[in-house]
Amino acid sequence: MDITDLILDDHHEQRRLFAILEQIDRGDTAALSAIWGRLAAFLELHAQAEEEIFYPALLQVGIAARRAAGVEEETLDAVHDHNEIRDAVAEVARHRVGSEDWYTAVAAANTANSDHMAEEEREGLTDFRRLAKLPRRHQLAVTFAAYEAINYAGVRPVDKDPAGYVRAAEEKSRTAASGSLSVGTLKQNRAST
Repeated sequence: MDITDLILDDHHEQRRLFAILEQIDRGDTAALSAIWGRLAAFLELHAQAEEEIFYPALLQVGIAARRAAGVEEETLDAVHDHNEIRDAVAEVARHRVGSEDWYTAVAAANTANSDHMAEEEREGLTDFRRLAKLPRRHQLAVTFAAYEAINYAGVRPVDKDPAGYVRAAEEKSRTAASGSLSVGTLKQNRAST
């Protein structure tokens, strides 16, 4: 198991759910609402899991490999993208399900998410596979899977300041004795949000 594979699996599921929305009759607002509700919750859960687990680890291995500038830029971009996706998801909620405005907002959310996934797949995931050894990627995959399982019902969306996020993640990385998250830490993080 590898965290980069789990993230790619999540990306596939996001693409699949957006594609399902495009294939449902516009008058079937119950089905549209159900699929969109699942997708909206999943987008946020995925972003939070990356921000809690993947991006701090990417920063850590990038700094250790003396590639801090590159991984910092990737992380800044990713957190900025997550904020754009959150904003796009919030815009969908402002419209009546199945209306033209709703479809326009869903398309904008799809575009923001697709752009983010493509960039992350080209850069962050590729760099992490190059910089982190498989045992570390496996340990993070377990943590990532547990985080998503613990928070299966969703998490509260909160925009983050990308620069502040990077500073905090780097500081936490410097002060962490073990450099790993446990399921207990994930439960504590969940309880505090």
